[in-house]
Amino acid sequence: MAASTVKSSIARQPTIVLFKASPLRFGGRIPMSQNRTLDARQSVIAPKAVSPRSSSSRQALQEDAAYREEVLRLAQSSLSNCLTETQLDFSVPGLSSKSRGKVRDVYEAGEYLVLVTTDRQSAFDRILASIPFKGQVLNQTSQWWFNKTQDITPNAVVCTPDPNVTIARKCTVFPVEFVVRGFVTGSTDTSLWTVYNKGIRNYCGNILSEGMVKNQKLPTNILTPTTKAIDHDVPVTPKEIIELGLMTQEEFEEASSKALRLFAFGQVHTPDSSRYWIADSYEERFANGLEPENVDKEFLRLWFRDHCNPYEDKVLPDAPEELICELSWRYIFLYETITNSRFLIASSEETIHDRITRNVARALSSL
Repeated sequence: MAASTVKSSIARQPTIVLFKASPLRFGGRIPMSQNRTLDARQSVIAPKAVSPRSSSSRQALQEDAAYREEVLRLAQSSLSNCLTETQLDFSVPGLSSKSRGKVRDVYEAGEYLVLVTTDRQSAFDRILASIPFKGQVLNQTSQWWFNKTQDITPNAVVCTPDPNVTIARKCTVFPVEFVVRGFVTGSTDTSLWTVYNKGIRNYCGNILSEGMVKNQKLPTNILTPTTKAIDHDVPVTPKEIIELGLMTQEEFEEASSKALRLFAFGQVHTPDSSRYWIADSYEERFANGLEPENVDKEFLRLWFRDHCNPYEDKVLPDAPEELICELSWRYIFLYETITNSRFLIASSEETIHDRITRNVARALSSL
């Protein structure tokens, strides 16, 4: 099972909840946890030490222009070294049965799964681009959250031997994704604003009141589960989940309870699974009918919607390099803001694939 908050499932044995926490308000700082995700021998370079950001500040993306420009420069120089595809089944002994998700490549290793978080950027059920450092950000942010939420539910993580890799125990996964939402927003076909704007008022078993507007906060967080189809997630009601035999009533109640608890605990999760808004400006902008200041991948989604039909066009235009680098910066900004720690960019002395091969082989030999 993918050890990440990007897609959600609850495993049968042991009990594990993963969730998609979208959308949400963004703001405030979270205490820094012990960082156990990097091997002590991992060589790293840091563009600049991170200055602490006050929780009362605007958390503006431009607040440290020199640091931002340095990250954008590093992203530009790393465009040709993104981790778009892996072939560890050919380079690491003992790995087999590669499966390719939208973002992760998953390999079997006996009783373990090796989950490699790539730099692939997905939206509209397809790959849009590769974003420098994105895979590292997602993997390490997920690890940070797994460490913080073990008291809510156990997880399958064994170790993170590489900035882009998590090794987890195999679990049997329910074919249901638990999506928790706090706001009426979004631009994709399954986003809450899209379906609400079409006139749907009963969505996944939730009765939505009339008169709501885009980006409005819901009275309470709601669960909008989907089944896991091959090409497209399909919204489903709790009753249908039980009737289809996807889960028992008891299993569904446990999964939904933990998904809601995890959402409430975190309220911010990973940049792929959540929408991030600047909290200090949300109320004013919402009152004036303006879009919230966002710090997530929504701006890239909107660029594709403005330049093509991302659901139907067979060939999509290439995203501008400046947008790709901007998104790379936003991922790093979010990692540092969430974890209150510096993002360490792994050394580029070897390719990412070679580094992963070396670290995974060493980790598996010690398990």
